[in-house]
Amino acid sequence: MEGMIIQRMNTTTLHPSIPNTVIPALNGVAPLTHLGLIKIEGEDAAKFIHGQLTHDFSLLDLHTARLAAFCSVKGRMQASFIGFKRSATEILLVCSKDLLPTTLKRLSMFVMRAKAKLSDASGEFELFGLLGDATKPIAGYVDFAWARADIGLSTFINLYPADGVARQLCVAPVGTPPPVGQPLSPALWLWTEVRSGVATLSTPVFEAFVPQMLNYESVGGVNFKKGCYPGQEIVARSQFRGTLKRRAFVVHADTPMAAGDEVFGADDNSQPVATVVQAAPAPQGGFDAIVSAQLSAVERGALHHGSIDGQVLQILPLPYALLDDI
Repeated sequence: MEGMIIQRMNTTTLHPSIPNTVIPALNGVAPLTHLGLIKIEGEDAAKFIHGQLTHDFSLLDLHTARLAAFCSVKGRMQASFIGFKRSATEILLVCSKDLLPTTLKRLSMFVMRAKAKLSDASGEFELFGLLGDATKPIAGYVDFAWARADIGLSTFINLYPADGVARQLCVAPVGTPPPVGQPLSPALWLWTEVRSGVATLSTPVFEAFVPQMLNYESVGGVNFKKGCYPGQEIVARSQFRGTLKRRAFVVHADTPMAAGDEVFGADDNSQPVATVVQAAPAPQGGFDAIVSAQLSAVERGALHHGSIDGQVLQILPLPYALLDDI
């Protein structure tokens, strides 16, 4: 699944988790200093990274980006990326900055004889998040997630929307004029990341999930037809043998949440049944989060943050459909 159609909404919207509250229009440009970039250069750049990640980079063109995961041999996610080609011999991978040094070191171990050079390119580019009116049209792929286009020296990538509001990632060389748009709080952008339901892996949840536990196969993050990569057998087995017991959900709570927090069911304080993957303050109070939860626990009843006596999490509608078949 390459992506979904993005609906553009520029009016104010109701926050579905808080009755009778209104969120101001989501429009503007936010600097994304929590993200970094890995650059892969060389004639084997695409071939090399194709053999390491969950998505197909050998067939990647200059009009599309990829959501992908880097997994351990046990299929557990060590990093997540938005990747794209700048040219036939250069690929950029956007990831959480806290995971970048470890990920770069691990990926570099697999280069061996490939004609590819990996480096930390975070200092060469600036990253911005664009919402609503600030997003740019991408001809030929208008309003589809993971479509991309170059405008001047900058690359714009359509992301999954937040509450129907269009979102884009902009990657611009240092010194390039930033995208036009009113200033947007980075905190508000982080909240829209949560509301999109597409999680970005960070250090607190390193090696905690196989990709499907974050719904990656349903948002364009896994290609089951490509060749081998680390953990591929386990990822495929989870999909086709019915062994997947966790899914990602979007939730709301009145109290603070953070990545790595444990979540418990109402009847057992000995073992957590879910983990907070990504969280952010909600504009009108409380926190919204993406959690990866046991399906059986969700079916049994309430989820509690931190302990069985903790805040009850309100499960919100998932903003995209899960794939029934591949």
